[in-house]
Amino acid sequence: MFPSPTFFSRRQFLRDCTYGLGKVAAAGLLTDTLTQASPAATNLLSPRGPHFPAKAKRVIHLFMAGAPSQLETFDPKPMLTKFEGRPIPPEVIGGQRYAFIRPDAAALGPRFKFAQHGQSGAWISEVMPNIAKMADELCIVRSVHTDQFNHAPAQLLFETGFGQPGRPSMGSWALYGLGAETQNLPAFVVMSTGSGLSGGSSLWSSGFLPTIYNGVRFRNSGDPILNVSSPAGMDARVQRDTLDLVGELNRKRLGTVGDPEIATRIAAYEMAFRLQTSAPELTDLRSESKETLELYGCDPAKPNFARACLLARRMIERGVRFVNIYHEGWDAHSNVEGNVRNNCKETDQACAALVKDLKQRGLLDDTLVVWGGEFGRTPMVETNPALGRALGRDHHPQAFTIWMAGGGIKAGQTIGATDDLGFNIVEDPVHVYDVQATIMQLLGFDHERLTFRTQGRDYRLTDVHGKVVKKMLA
Repeated sequence: MFPSPTFFSRRQFLRDCTYGLGKVAAAGLLTDTLTQASPAATNLLSPRGPHFPAKAKRVIHLFMAGAPSQLETFDPKPMLTKFEGRPIPPEVIGGQRYAFIRPDAAALGPRFKFAQHGQSGAWISEVMPNIAKMADELCIVRSVHTDQFNHAPAQLLFETGFGQPGRPSMGSWALYGLGAETQNLPAFVVMSTGSGLSGGSSLWSSGFLPTIYNGVRFRNSGDPILNVSSPAGMDARVQRDTLDLVGELNRKRLGTVGDPEIATRIAAYEMAFRLQTSAPELTDLRSESKETLELYGCDPAKPNFARACLLARRMIERGVRFVNIYHEGWDAHSNVEGNVRNNCKETDQACAALVKDLKQRGLLDDTLVVWGGEFGRTPMVETNPALGRALGRDHHPQAFTIWMAGGGIKAGQTIGATDDLGFNIVEDPVHVYDVQATIMQLLGFDHERLTFRTQGRDYRLTDVHGKVVKKMLA
């Protein structure tokens, strides 16, 4: 432990602490720089303009965690049905290895019927009747692929551009670039309607960006955010006076050291205070009409995906910039037919209702809706009696399907194609990085220029990858 500074002479300090005058001067200059920057640091969420006029002002990401089977939803393969029961030719598989099935596993045809819908003629499965009615509002991309084979790394890659925790999420990058439009709610909100996420909270982390850009998770029951209610005996006046005092101390410290994490702390305290009013008002659905609740299939008292979608619409109306809704449960290693049927029953109506509701309220034009999972499912069957699995599908990073709507997307089209057996992409491959680059483009950013310098170099969401999918743009 060092003795009190009063026991040091200035000469002793310079000698014993091995400081040189150059280091002292440099430290002084650095402190001056941080102090001069501190006014901006106190307002890291102030609205900012993008690189060029944006088509989308906000994003709602409907993440179907666990990876839906594209072969049961948006990518019909009649040839796969004819091939069912026979191994897929080795030249198609190309040496790809799988965790739970052999390369010579038999083909499994799609378990549902498909039909064309809308003027666009989009092929959509019978288990998505409501999304089928919105076919002309969608841009369906059948040719997405990823580098990651397992859930956590693939979810992280889709959300952060990297297969390991520690990088900022898409929502965090959006806030970093655009700031916030609301002071009463978090600008980046996360909800989940399942049993758990393989990627965990790193999926909405701000990574190396200031933590003020973190996503804020809303709970399905009780207080929307933990500890948002005041403790017993704490009235609003006492709480306000306490926050004012703490805020004054924090601002003094911020002015001294310029650490943006202190600005995050200040903003978090103030946001928590406002949330005590705004969060209950947001989640109280009694103001919604009976027709709207029925459109979504929403029971206000029942936490589920439909309620989350309706809350997402209410959030963006109140200025929330980025909303992630994770619906877990699509990991169909067994009984892919039942898995897809059950998950579509929980999500199909609400997904379609969200797009329809946004459009009729004039919000779809500048709100981007994204639907999809982290990878696809194999054309081959997974059957393993030892694990109690039958008629399932394994992970398939080579090809999967997503769709987007609104926010500058060219609707009423299907982009990309896979081969007759649904194994490889044969037309317009779209990497996950390309999806990210396109989302950034719609938000008004050149994804190569939206960067943050740390650890000696500039980082971006797509890092050294990605290109905008121009076919998707209106």
